[in-house]
Amino acid sequence: MKNNISRISIAAALVVTGCSLVLASGLAMAEPQEGRCSNQTLLGDYGGVAEGVLLNIPGLPSETQFRGLTMTHFDGKGNLSWVEHTVINGRPAEQGWTEATGTYTVNEDCTGMAVVDTPNSPVPLSLAMVVVKRGAEIHTVLNTDAVASTFIKVK
Repeated sequence: MKNNISRISIAAALVVTGCSLVLASGLAMAEPQEGRCSNQTLLGDYGGVAEGVLLNIPGLPSETQFRGLTMTHFDGKGNLSWVEHTVINGRPAEQGWTEATGTYTVNEDCTGMAVVDTPNSPVPLSLAMVVVKRGAEIHTVLNTDAVASTFIKVK
């Protein structure tokens, strides 16, 4: 009887181990591989903060402090929309929130670009970006000024 219980215990342990391995390999395949990104890596809502200096903007001092907040939605297909609240030289550029739209491209190496059309800028914003933490965080820099931003996925 003792031998039968041991055999049953060993068989049960093997079945549990086998099921665990199958489940773990399925989960690993569902996650993006490290260093492999695409537009689909960015999907959902991200809170963002931007800080820096605007340089040589007509009508403003040559170096003007900039702060901004965004709530951005990435659709996983290369389109984005956001609402922004911008503070320039310590004063809100607008009351409340301003809507903006744009496009983005994420390369396989998790670098990318975004172009955003906002009423707060006379020209589209061109942002270089890196996607980190498997798409949970994005770091950008504005190509025309000394402004950097970080976006964190809303969970």
